[in-house]
Amino acid sequence: MNGGSEGLDISSIRLIGTAVTPAVMVSACGIVATGLDNQIARMSARVRDMTREWRLLPEGHARRAVLREEVAILDRRHAILARAIGVTYAALLSFVVTSLLYLAKRHVDIPEMLPVLSFSLGVVLLGAMAVLALASLGLGRRAIALERQELFEEQPPPPR
Repeated sequence: MNGGSEGLDISSIRLIGTAVTPAVMVSACGIVATGLDNQIARMSARVRDMTREWRLLPEGHARRAVLREEVAILDRRHAILARAIGVTYAALLSFVVTSLLYLAKRHVDIPEMLPVLSFSLGVVLLGAMAVLALASLGLGRRAIALERQELFEEQPPPPR
């Protein structure tokens, strides 16, 4: 490459690199979304199993109260993960917009700050997704604590 009109100049290569960086983040978002979707699917199946078990137990059975409480916890956890996957897709869209803005800079006068803001928004959204995922883990622990409490006939831990 001699930098002439027939080859790519350094600014073109830099532009491609700048446009590809958000594309890598798009791929990362896709992987995260797949993991969240798998968790949501497993949780949905678990709630269906617990509901089926609840229906088969006789009225007044002690297990029914535990199942009811666990389903309520899993429902909240499911809602949190649904928000997390929505935020992840919003981040993915933000990174796609960033790439498009950088690629369009060759033909349209786009302020440098616009793609930077778009990329930054994607990073903030991924941070929000991580916070939601952590909240979901806490609820998962609560559901397991209920199972353990019933299985081992333990007293519930004191509230924090």
